[in-house]
Amino acid sequence: MPGDNTRLLAGSREGRDAGPRGAAGLAESPASPARERTTEGALEATARERATEGTPEATARERTAEGAPEVTVLERASGRGPEVTVLERAGGGGPGTTAAQGQAIVTRGLTKRFRGGQVAVDGLDLAVPRGSVFGFLGPNGSGKTTTIRMLLGLVTPTEGTWEMLGRPMPGAIPAVLPRVGALVEGPAFYPYLSGEANLRRYDAADPAADPRTASRRIGLALERVGLTAAARKRYRAYSLGMRQRLAIAAALLGPRELLVLDEPTNGLDPQGTREVRALVKEIAADGTTVFVSSHLLAEVEQMCTHVGVMRTGRLVAQGPIDEFRRLSAGETVMIRVETPDTAVAAAVLTGLGLAGVRTGDGETVAELGALAPETVTAELVTAGVAVRGLAVQRPSLEDVFVRLTGEGFDVDG
Repeated sequence: MPGDNTRLLAGSREGRDAGPRGAAGLAESPASPARERTTEGALEATARERATEGTPEATARERTAEGAPEVTVLERASGRGPEVTVLERAGGGGPGTTAAQGQAIVTRGLTKRFRGGQVAVDGLDLAVPRGSVFGFLGPNGSGKTTTIRMLLGLVTPTEGTWEMLGRPMPGAIPAVLPRVGALVEGPAFYPYLSGEANLRRYDAADPAADPRTASRRIGLALERVGLTAAARKRYRAYSLGMRQRLAIAAALLGPRELLVLDEPTNGLDPQGTREVRALVKEIAADGTTVFVSSHLLAEVEQMCTHVGVMRTGRLVAQGPIDEFRRLSAGETVMIRVETPDTAVAAAVLTGLGLAGVRTGDGETVAELGALAPETVTAELVTAGVAVRGLAVQRPSLEDVFVRLTGEGFDVDG
């Protein structure tokens, strides 16, 4: 129901299951590192709805009626930082929908509070559409890895519920996890064994794997990640990109409906990053839903169809990445004129009807509006303004995320 959608988007805890939900332990292969409890810091915060006329929510409803993306605006309870915006497809597809309605992952009020009161994840309402490449974006320490560990049953949530592939968790872990491939906090393999031998050990540790088909499945996984030629090479001789691709191959030893990747390009050189990015796109093209966490905005922008933005343990925005781009396109475009004649330039810009005209040290800035930059240039020159430089500044996707979170992201690593 639309009402439920709005309530969940706005972070309301009404109607949530207040009791903690346990998560069954997940067996790790011998090659996996020991599980450690994540200590990603978070500031405990809550969000409350604005429901009166004249508020940003009312403006959002008006924009939706005009064909713009549906936008719900929340206010930080602490009063610090900018307003945060949550996006969803107009008419549905938000966190209020269930996995049975086309979602691979749905969480409702998912929270993890560690001993001492530290809140790593706070009231997470997440919706990951089936068939999407969902970028889970946030600075280091924002709660991304803790969220992934809860989804996979490696960490027990303090409260909240979640579903994966249409099944309630953690009760359905035995049925769901064989359909899920995961790479959490980097790969771990025996350095003295070949890539193929390492995969054989991973496969042998999976109770659901059929040993009679192991050779065929391992060969297919290596082929899929482009490592067939290096299958018999020792792992310690692999490049960083090859190691990451081998880890993804380990997650693809069986048919997977969902692939969960935690910072898959972390520490890779540009070539390794391109290899992993291309592989993710190929996997998604085969119909697998990919949930990938990252702190690199450029990576998310290049390979993801949907994005969720985390900040200090809270989900501050989610939706199709194209709607974020539309939001960026709707931002104000500025024109900046470098000139010693700042006062004259300001008078010309004001005469052209530009708003927000202001002068600084050797420059004059204004909102460009619908006026063509070449028209502004011609008028400045006609008025005798000595123009040293002129630039049109269009807001980027990065600007949108900075406004949402109050801080920047690594753009390209």
